[in-house]
Amino acid sequence: MFALFCLSVGFIGGEVIQDRGLIAKWRNDYTNSPQCDSPSYRREWRSLSKDDKSAYLAAVKCLIASPSVTRSNGDLYNDFPFVHFQHAKNIHYTPLFLPYHRYFLHSFETKLKSVCGYNGSLTYWDWSLDWESLGTSPVFSKEYGFGGNGNPRVYSPSTESYCLTEGPLANLQLANHSSDEHTLDMHCLSRDFFGNNLTGILSGDGLQPAIIENILHQSDYQTFRNALEHGPHKEIPNGIGGDFITFAAPSDPLWYLHHSQLDRLWWLWQRADPTVRLWDYGGHSTKGQETLKASIKDIISISPLAPDVRVSDVMSTESDVLCYRYL
Repeated sequence: MFALFCLSVGFIGGEVIQDRGLIAKWRNDYTNSPQCDSPSYRREWRSLSKDDKSAYLAAVKCLIASPSVTRSNGDLYNDFPFVHFQHAKNIHYTPLFLPYHRYFLHSFETKLKSVCGYNGSLTYWDWSLDWESLGTSPVFSKEYGFGGNGNPRVYSPSTESYCLTEGPLANLQLANHSSDEHTLDMHCLSRDFFGNNLTGILSGDGLQPAIIENILHQSDYQTFRNALEHGPHKEIPNGIGGDFITFAAPSDPLWYLHHSQLDRLWWLWQRADPTVRLWDYGGHSTKGQETLKASIKDIISISPLAPDVRVSDVMSTESDVLCYRYL
C-alpha cells in the first residue's frame, strides 16, 4: 500500500505541512547516482519561507522583463506558452504527456536560474491538501502567492473571463498565442473560478487523497498516465478557467506549480517500483493513430528554449539532464 498521506505533522519555513511517510522513507533510502550527485530539491509552496516565495515570484517577473528568443518582439516568459501552444496537440493524451512536461518544467527552471539568477528550485502545489476548500489554498494568497480569482469588473475578451487585478501578478500582460510567430497582441492574465461560460466551479472533489492514491496504484504507465491526465490534470484548469484552460496555459504562472505536482506524482509512481517503472513507457505516439508506437528513443523538442533530448533522457529525475528530487 502507498503510505502517501498524513502520518505526522511538522513545521517547515514557519508553516504547518504534512509529512508523508512514503517520501520520508525514500528520502532516507536515497543514494546519489553517478550522473546526479548533487540534486536540487523541489518543495511544496506552503513550505517555503516568505523570502523564498518572494524570490520565486521575482524571478518569474524577471523572465517577463527579459527579451524573447522565439521572435523579434515579446519576452522570454511568454516564449514558454508560445512553444507549448505549438506542440499542444502532440503532447496531450499521448504517452509524451509526462516526459514532455517534465523537460518543459526543467527548462523553465533553468531559465529562472541562468537568466534571472534565481537560487532556488521549482516548487509544486499539492492540491490534495486543499481539496475541501481549493479556492482558499495558500497559492492564491494576494501577498505571498499567485493571486486569486479574476476581477468581475475587468473583462478579458481574449479568454472570455476576468483580469487578475490583485496580488504580485496583478495586471500581468500575456501574449495572444497563435501559429503566427509574428503576432503579439496582448491581454491580461485572467481567471474565472465560478464562471458559466466554460466548465465553471473551482471544485476539489477530483483531488481527494483517496482518488490520488488510487491513481498511484495503477500498475502500468499507460493506465497511470491516462488516469492522471484525465483526472487531476483537467480538474485544476476546468475550475480556474481563463488562461489556464487554453493550450497556452503556461501563461498563468500557477500552471508550473500544478504541473510540478503532476510530475511529482509520476515520480512517486516510478519510485514505488523503480526497476520496472523508470523505463515503463509506451502506447500510441499520436492520438488516433494506432500504428505509430511511442518509444523512449522519441525526441522531445522545445526549441529554441532548450536543446532536443530523447524521452530516455528524462525518464529519471536523476538523469544527468535533470538531477532533482521532490520533498
